[in-house]
This record gives sequence, structure tokens and C-alpha cells, in this order.
Amino acid sequence: MRTMENAFKRFPVLETRRLVLREIKQEDAHAIFKNFSDDKVTEYYDLETFTELAQAEGLIEKIATGFRTHIQIRWAITLKPENILLGTCGFHEIEKEHYKVETGYELSPDYWGRGIMNEALNAIFTYAFKEMGINRIEAFYDPENDRSRNALEKCGFVYEGTQRKRFFEKGKFVDASLSALLQEEYKS
Repeated sequence: MRTMENAFKRFPVLETRRLVLREIKQEDAHAIFKNFSDDKVTEYYDLETFTELAQAEGLIEKIATGFRTHIQIRWAITLKPENILLGTCGFHEIEKEHYKVETGYELSPDYWGRGIMNEALNAIFTYAFKEMGINRIEAFYDPENDRSRNALEKCGFVYEGTQRKRFFEKGKFVDASLSALLQEEYKS
């Protein structure tokens, strides 16, 4: 069985027909800020809407630290041949002993409805199962977030239930739906 440690030796660059998924760098700060300063992007996100570029720079450093310490891996989603960040996707809450990760993602509204997130998610899920040896990928999302639910369902995720007042976000307790995808169910 492959191990998760191999995923952290060098940042994995993934390519699909239309996309390059690569490491997020400080040069992406303006694109990250553009996404996270948009209320449509942060409506269901566990971050407040950004008001300063420094918040994007801090998020990028947090993501880089997460990779260095083997607790998260998050990719920049870019369209070929441009190298401009449209959104991000990846894994956090990595539980090595259980061969399990939690996924998260966001995309600029300018690119919604084009199949970009589905293409990106399928690439990282294939990587997780084949290269990292993951057995289970989980996703928590707001029960009202139809876009997120639909993206997960298109990738084969199975709804497992809604946890009442699971998270404290933006000053209030919120419910969280949980869906998961198992390695044996996944068809790349």
C-alpha cells in the first residue's frame, strides 16, 4: 500500500485535459484575495469575507505550513495554458492512521457551471486513492449549499447525514452535511 508520506516529499503537480493543479504561491495572493473577498464564495465558507490582501497572504502561508508539516495539501486550480489561480482544492484533516482525509474547495464565480471543479476534484481524488493510499474521503458542507452537494455527488460521494450545529462559523452554530467517497466505490 502506498503511504501518505510520499505525497509530502515534493509538491505534486496534477494535470487534466484543461487544468494544471499546482502549489499555491505568494504570487497568487491577489487571486486568492479576489475569491475570498467575494461574498458569493464565502457564503458557505468557514472564513469571514476578506477585506485586506494580508489575509490572503496569511492564508497562503498557512497552506504552505500545512504541507510542510504534513497536515494538509491544497492545490491552485489553473486553466491551461494560463497559470492564473481560479480557485483551490485539496485535503485537510488528514488522519494517516485511518487512511482518511477531508476535502475542501472553492472556485471563482466567473468559472461556475463549466465543469472545472468536477475535473479538479476527480484529479485530486484519483491522486488520493492511487498515490496516497487513502481509503475514505469526507466532505462537510452547509445543507443549503446545493453547488457543493452537486459537485460531490457528480464525483460519486454518498450522503451520510446532517450533523446539527456541528460548527461555529461567523458567530453562530451551523449544521453540516457529511458525504463520503470510499476507495472501492471510486471510478476515475
